[in-house]
Amino acid sequence: MAVALAVGLFLVVLVLIIAQPRGLSIGWTALGGAIVALLLGIVSWTNVGTVVGIVWDATLTFVAVILISLILDAVGFFEWSALHMIRVARGHGLRLFLLLGVLGALVAMLFANDGAALILTPIVYEQAKALKLDPKATVALIMASGFIADTTSLPLVVSNLVNIVSAGYFHWGFGSYALRMVPVDLVALGASLGVLYLFYRRSIPASVTTADLRSPVSAIKDPRVFRAAWVVLGLLLVGYFASQFLHWPVAIFAGAAAVGLLVIAHRSPVVPIPSLVKNAPWKIVVFSIGMYVVVFGLRNVGLTHLLGTVLTALGTHGAVAGIVGTGVVAAALSSVMNNMPTVLINALAIHDAAVGPTLHTAMAYANVVGCDLGPKFTPIGSLATLLWLHVLEQRGVRITWGYYMRVGVTLTIPVLLVTLIALWGWSAVIG
Repeated sequence: MAVALAVGLFLVVLVLIIAQPRGLSIGWTALGGAIVALLLGIVSWTNVGTVVGIVWDATLTFVAVILISLILDAVGFFEWSALHMIRVARGHGLRLFLLLGVLGALVAMLFANDGAALILTPIVYEQAKALKLDPKATVALIMASGFIADTTSLPLVVSNLVNIVSAGYFHWGFGSYALRMVPVDLVALGASLGVLYLFYRRSIPASVTTADLRSPVSAIKDPRVFRAAWVVLGLLLVGYFASQFLHWPVAIFAGAAAVGLLVIAHRSPVVPIPSLVKNAPWKIVVFSIGMYVVVFGLRNVGLTHLLGTVLTALGTHGAVAGIVGTGVVAAALSSVMNNMPTVLINALAIHDAAVGPTLHTAMAYANVVGCDLGPKFTPIGSLATLLWLHVLEQRGVRITWGYYMRVGVTLTIPVLLVTLIALWGWSAVIG
């Protein structure tokens, strides 16, 4: 009976979060699910405390990073970056395609995949219009920016909410995480650009006319805040790495940077501070706590332990099977039930897996790879993708679910496998 209640509640909450009927907030849905789980006795208040301990740093860091990206977007930072990349391409279509992909990877690395997908994609769309690209070339650039945002969100703890949650659960330091994942992310970037080129090569124009393109400087809406942002970002990056040695939560540094930028920009005529603070993803805090309380119900009835036995079986066949198998399981689950619940379900299962410490660590990182890349299989794989599709539809670009899944499956499978193999190889090198 307890198993049926836990699974049933999880499925109901998941469907409501994905469908969001009548605009129902994901935060309220998850919170409601957590309350029901408590009332049914599926979870305890001790479980709630455990969940808060796992996700508070992750969610507050994520909110701070997105708030920083919103301020930078308001002062023209990302448009300035995109225009510079277009200038560097010097009218060469393929070079433009690749450079915008690299820009997407850099934005995802520093400002999370959500920032890259939701902020950079509209900019790419507007620049495609300015360059007078045909619809096929425009779709190619848009799909590439959305794809890159997720597949290259591996390198830093702050590059994806999945990464932050995993780092908190497994107690990974910022520097240790970067050492493990930056080389793997470079492989993911190369593989992503390769498959994107093969898929869209006929849509990429041989040349583009940039004579009428705006100057990058013209995109800067507030030079004072723009210049100060570089200092804040530099200090933030130093703070990220210092967090491991100081044993301080990453949220302290991300939050300080966000507050610092808010103070610097509070008199800026182009930065609507009240609106930006209001529109920051605060609901993610409530969503993460509520959703993970519901997931803990699955753990309490033994389902995550059952998954742990599957991962143990994979591990008995060697490191390659354990790492690739864990990543594929994470990707498959993320594609059908969203990567946010998947990352904790798998983390709990990995915790129960009877494998050696070295393989245990590698499987935990494979879970990150699978949960970062798996959402590209389907539109429901991540909430960011659903928002990304909505943003595009508002601009008259409609990407059907059928087209998205056809492209997603075709492109993601090879990138996922190559990235997991790279993780296995690099893990063998560094131990």
